[in-house]
Amino acid sequence: MNSPKSDLPQGTLDMLILQVVALAPIHGYAIAQRIRQISRDVFQVQQGSLYPALHRLENRGLLAAEWKESETGREAKFYHLTRMGHAQLKEETANWARLAEAVGLILQTAEGGTV
Repeated sequence: MNSPKSDLPQGTLDMLILQVVALAPIHGYAIAQRIRQISRDVFQVQQGSLYPALHRLENRGLLAAEWKESETGREAKFYHLTRMGHAQLKEETANWARLAEAVGLILQTAEGGTV
């Protein structure tokens, strides 16, 4: 079954990047691939969105990076979470869960469910 593609809701790309990077140090292209795979092709992060987000997160001190050889033998910038990045991810994850629950409640009510 071919699902329609979805744009990431405003503000969620940073959280998704932090979550993927929290799993293990990873380079930019692999971050985009992992997000696509985990979301079952629903989210496809383009380079024009990914790399500015990575730079922004690095500048904010949430990610750190070092150049290493990738699985293809080419040099790539591998990102990992900083202590601040772990704290930010925890906060954003909690906020997202609260938001998703609230949206779910509204959708249930709108469908004639009870709160």
